[in-house]
Amino acid sequence: MDTLGIPADLLPELVRSGTVIGSVGRAAAAATAIPAGTPVIAGMTDGCAAQVGAGALRPGCWNSVLGTTLVVKGVTHELIHDPLGVVYSHRAPNGGWLPGGASSTGAGLISRDFAGRDLDELGRAASSHEPAAMLAYPLVSAGERFPFVAPAAQGFEIGGDGSEADRFAAILQGVGYLERLCYDYLHLLGASTDGDLFLTGGAARSDYWCQLRADILGRPVAIPENSESALGMAVLAASPGRDPADVAAEMVRIRVTIDPRAGSAGRFDAAYLRLVDELEGRGWLGAPLAAYARERTRR
Repeated sequence: MDTLGIPADLLPELVRSGTVIGSVGRAAAAATAIPAGTPVIAGMTDGCAAQVGAGALRPGCWNSVLGTTLVVKGVTHELIHDPLGVVYSHRAPNGGWLPGGASSTGAGLISRDFAGRDLDELGRAASSHEPAAMLAYPLVSAGERFPFVAPAAQGFEIGGDGSEADRFAAILQGVGYLERLCYDYLHLLGASTDGDLFLTGGAARSDYWCQLRADILGRPVAIPENSESALGMAVLAASPGRDPADVAAEMVRIRVTIDPRAGSAGRFDAAYLRLVDELEGRGWLGAPLAAYARERTRR
């Protein structure tokens, strides 16, 4: 501020999200119809509010938001230090940290190449291709941001049986493999990933894709009824004087919890490692993460 010549008193004091910073005055009440005296709470970014709305606020819990792209955010006691700068952290309202990252893979490829199609019907056809003959790296646009940084990365599709169902299955599975690689990287950095895992975003409406992701990740996944940022802000507003994690546990409803299917353990390991090999071989994925992904898979 001193270097830029900006007087510090022009900006509000920096406080943690959820802090009571004032109340609605009479003039504001007259202008907005919000009752005078209503507390004003320090807010947070929409992404962090969605994390709160999903109920993922206890250390070790994570929220995978799958829409056009994939965003992963979790909760840790300590700040995660990433030498590559791939993982960034926000401060959690209860004093911990919200580390995460945003990939360039996601459902955007489906929106582009299967626009207007019955996705449930495509999913049913894809279910007979597990794993798919094709290997897909479904980048929405050029360049990758998480779990590795590779500005030159390009999406690819290798092999396949020529059928639409196999290609659709490969795209769904490819996103799942990247999601798995994200959690391998977070674990490599020292983050606890053994808490509850929540799936949100538009793709969470697909029961088949959620099941597939649970199988690929090898762990149960919880699908909240409502994970909108507005719900997260409501949780935050109800939290002064309480742990937001406790408030979220009361306010957030889980629609369904999906366990990996019987017999799915290891089913997708070979295809996952094949993608790891391809990404490393093209010079995009660093050797330390590639080696760690192989080691965790062998375990």
